[in-house]
Amino acid sequence: MLSGLNSFTVFLCCCIGIFIGLCSYTFYYANGASYLSNDPKACVNCHIMREQYDGWQKASHHAVATCNDCHIPHELVPKYFTKLKNGFWHSKGFTLQDFDEPIRIQPENRIILQKNCLYCHGEFMSLIATHPGNDRQILDCIHCHSNVGHGPAR
Repeated sequence: MLSGLNSFTVFLCCCIGIFIGLCSYTFYYANGASYLSNDPKACVNCHIMREQYDGWQKASHHAVATCNDCHIPHELVPKYFTKLKNGFWHSKGFTLQDFDEPIRIQPENRIILQKNCLYCHGEFMSLIATHPGNDRQILDCIHCHSNVGHGPAR
């Protein structure tokens, strides 16, 4: 017969095992490892992104930039932190069907996008791209160039 402490330990281990099993199955079923890559096809694992992916294939940056080049920080820790955070919110939204359609970029991710525009085009833009992060004073690249990454407006 198990003592009170041992029964609790067995129960706790079963709960943890079930949680890990469900998380592992979900990660496998959702093709989770693909999100760690730089492959743009990972972005269309979620059906809501099909229009953006198709637009990117026709856009001017298709030959030189992937989704991560524009939408994810380039530094190692911020890159995977942003992927983790965005992945959680995208998974939640897709699972519970509580996302905006058409999908819209969040303010924090818009700042990342702006910084990545300047990462590649900064020298050319250094005289006019001022006040990054200040929505009231920034000259926002995608305000005028919204078709660059995802092709012509549909």
